[in-house]
Amino acid sequence: MLKARLLSEGTARLEGEPGNGYISASTAGPGAGGPGSVFFSHKEKRVRLALDQKSSIRILHRGEGKATLFVDGKEIEGVLEPIALHCPRQAYLTVSSGCIFSCRYCEVFGHPHRRKSVDEIVSMVERVADRIDAISLTSGVMGSVEEEEEYVLGVVRRLTRFGIPIGVSIYPTDKSAERLHALGVVEVKFNVETATDELFARMCPGLSRDSIWRALGQSVPLFGRNHVFSNLIIGLGETDDEVRECIHALTRMGVIPVIRPLTPAAGCKGYRRPSKERVLAINRIHADALREAGLDPGEALTMCVACTGCDLVPGRDDP
Repeated sequence: MLKARLLSEGTARLEGEPGNGYISASTAGPGAGGPGSVFFSHKEKRVRLALDQKSSIRILHRGEGKATLFVDGKEIEGVLEPIALHCPRQAYLTVSSGCIFSCRYCEVFGHPHRRKSVDEIVSMVERVADRIDAISLTSGVMGSVEEEEEYVLGVVRRLTRFGIPIGVSIYPTDKSAERLHALGVVEVKFNVETATDELFARMCPGLSRDSIWRALGQSVPLFGRNHVFSNLIIGLGETDDEVRECIHALTRMGVIPVIRPLTPAAGCKGYRRPSKERVLAINRIHADALREAGLDPGEALTMCVACTGCDLVPGRDDP
């Protein structure tokens, strides 16, 4: 499958006409501070590729978004999608682009800490409100988990006036699900990150995976099935059986896993991205688990599952 091959590389070099309006910059996660990325779409399927002049994948931009992707001797005609904020059709915002934690796969810890003001965030959404379907918020932890949650809640209060579905992904407290739901947030994403507790302890020192599982369990009765998500990174050293066990643990709860191929960065710079074959194998496990649990990613309104750019999403991406 083309998308699995593209995700296994994760990068492309952009040539031709300037990419103004089509390049997204990240302030959170493994891509923070990098040269940005583009969203290439073909037959209503999209993929996000980080810009890298050394990539074996090439995108020739012919102007006005029309583009040709060159990979493995093939030429695929498609388009570069215009970026609203971070991704197409969404205002996807990082509230605090700094973090007191130092997850090994994440670049944020080593970058300058900055928190957007509530007025700044409102202004950013106002500029794109006529071309988005969702508002999605994520955040690092600038001071404490509790203080960050309080700040994000203040942002949500100001954004509800737009009448656009809001999704939120933060490191949760015991009250996060209840408080976000009370403000009208429609979806949440609390990230278990790794397939096992042992890997989480190594990759995310200082964080509690138990707290994340509890928050997920609290969220499904509030937000409903198909509207609670959790990132699961593959490529950190886990086995396929461990991935299968974690996926099924999430889907049995009514949570849709977001299977994220590792971007080697920060303390994981020496790791390799999962191969096309592994991405497809995990996708089959994922699709079976969703089907058994009666979950449908096509119902997602916000955040990663609605976007699909960084992941292979059963029900939205045909294998």
